[in-house]
Amino acid sequence: MTSITKENVSLIGSDKVAGTEVYDRTGEHIGSIEKVMIGKLDGKVSYAVLSFGGFFGIGDDHYPLPWEKLRYDEKLGGYRADITKEQVEGAPKYNRDSDYDWSQSTQERLYAHYGQPPYWM
Repeated sequence: MTSITKENVSLIGSDKVAGTEVYDRTGEHIGSIEKVMIGKLDGKVSYAVLSFGGFFGIGDDHYPLPWEKLRYDEKLGGYRADITKEQVEGAPKYNRDSDYDWSQSTQERLYAHYGQPPYWM
């Protein structure tokens, strides 16, 4: 039996979110989504991890971005982020080959950086 995943205007599979381009407020390309982080207990998407910098994926860094900062823009075919490229450049990040500290204090600093109230409050 073949399994078919049907998406619609308001739903998208997680496999299709990864790789989706991200643009700033003005429509300038700033990166792409590497992965999404989902709360184990509440099932909500908490972060998009933005891949930014590097050349053809080499040397790029990963920037956790509060999911609330993203809105899908059909005209762009990607997510428009309510942030600037400069905000991303100065944001908390981690290297592709390392792990990120997802502790509550680190997440609080991340949300403060983007001027966003934490999703759990």
